[in-house]
Amino acid sequence: MLRRVLTVWRRSLQARVVVSTMLLSALAVSAVGWLLLQQVRDGLLEHRADAVLAETATEVSDARDRLSAASAVDVDASGQQRDLVEPIIQRGATRGFGVVMAGPIDRSAHDPGGRIADGGAEFSPGLDTTSVPVKLEDHFAGHSGTAWTYTTVRTTSGDVTTRVPGIVVGSEVELPADGLTYVLYFLYPLDEEQETLGLVTRALLVAGALLLVLVAGVSWLVARQVVAPIRLARQVAERLAAGQLQERLRVHGEDDLARLAVSFNQMASNLQRQIRQLEELSRVQRRFTADVSHELRTPLTTVRMAGDVLYDARNEFDPGTARAAELLQTELDRFERLLVDLLEISRFDAGAAVLETDDVDLVDVAHRVVEAAQPVARKRGVEVVVRAPDRPCLAEADVRRVERILRNLVSNAIDHAGPAAASGAPGVVVSVEADDQAAAVAVRDYGVGLAPGESAMVFNRFWRADPARDRSSGGTGLGLAIAVEDTHLHGGWLQAWGRPGGGAQFRLTLPRRVGAPLHHSPLPLVPQDAGERAS
Repeated sequence: MLRRVLTVWRRSLQARVVVSTMLLSALAVSAVGWLLLQQVRDGLLEHRADAVLAETATEVSDARDRLSAASAVDVDASGQQRDLVEPIIQRGATRGFGVVMAGPIDRSAHDPGGRIADGGAEFSPGLDTTSVPVKLEDHFAGHSGTAWTYTTVRTTSGDVTTRVPGIVVGSEVELPADGLTYVLYFLYPLDEEQETLGLVTRALLVAGALLLVLVAGVSWLVARQVVAPIRLARQVAERLAAGQLQERLRVHGEDDLARLAVSFNQMASNLQRQIRQLEELSRVQRRFTADVSHELRTPLTTVRMAGDVLYDARNEFDPGTARAAELLQTELDRFERLLVDLLEISRFDAGAAVLETDDVDLVDVAHRVVEAAQPVARKRGVEVVVRAPDRPCLAEADVRRVERILRNLVSNAIDHAGPAAASGAPGVVVSVEADDQAAAVAVRDYGVGLAPGESAMVFNRFWRADPARDRSSGGTGLGLAIAVEDTHLHGGWLQAWGRPGGGAQFRLTLPRRVGAPLHHSPLPLVPQDAGERAS
């Protein structure tokens, strides 16, 4: 599931646009909603604080008026305290606020007292006196006047304790009975404001969710208008790449996408024209190569017959004429091989080359090729050895083409292995190996090697690393090009490695079964002795 989601995310521009737009919109809506909630909360608390302070001022003023009207001869401070606070408690029960009366406070003493925890406080039934913050009590221990703060109002009903946010306001009154100062604490719960804020929060959440859905729908529609033509262009491009050169985009309107479609169609028309010209030129070249090769066979046969006669009679000629007859015979052989290679290349270019497969033992093929190359190798003073396992290395292949590949590789290695022969080491080493999936043959020489970049160019037609170098095997310059075409026909690899002064190695890798995919080779491309030889 996760892999499928990641695949859709990587491949679908529309999905990325919609998801990105929703995420950015969610961040924006969250930020705006948070600011709105802060403004609403601050407004509600400010309004409630003003109302609470006004109501508290009224209650304190009324309490002071009643105390000033009390009899001066009344010395019962406890009774006067109850007479003062009970009416306020009763009004608080109807109006929804709680009351705590604490004291007295003696600021002239070291410990002014007046703490609720000291006992003697009068308070509303069910109200938890710990709802009054200690810091507010500390304030009245050293200051007079009115002060307020936020708190948590705790009330108890049976075994149930309720906690709601609230505002506590403290104000001082002086009892005539004892002339001491007491503090009245008014606790106002903010449950209504909390409900209002919750309602606003839910409304914002619903509105934000609806807005996100709307934004997702809008972004999906907008992205579809942009992505749909791009998808059509991709599909047409894929069909063009598959060879359907007549495919074109439909043009609607005159906007940027329409102009893009017009430009795409013009590009496709130009490509179609160029490809057809190249195909026609390639067809003409292939036909020319094939016709020339065939037409040259008749005069070559005639010249060959005359050359054979001269070559057979060379002993009757003077030395100069005899040498000319030998050179003529050599060049006729090379010319004949060149014609054969040109015909083979033309078959590859025309797609007419086919495989005649059978189970081939690469060890036997390697020994046959090396044995056939021994005369040339001895003439060059190069030793050619085969390193192969005792078991067969089988592969489903065309034995004629495989022998041709190895013959080209071994001949090239002999041509370039001259400097290594004097060291007493083998000039050319042919290694064979196979496993369950592939079989490989590597041809290693210890000659001049290849410069950086030449390992890819070496398979080009008529390419030579050193045009001035003599070819003892009479190569035509097409051997490696034909070899790589034969390898591709098998579905295999033909790779080259080389280092200046460290020799070169060519590796042929074939699948055990034709058409099977290749993932590795049983032999390394870089030989194990590369470092020792280079040093």
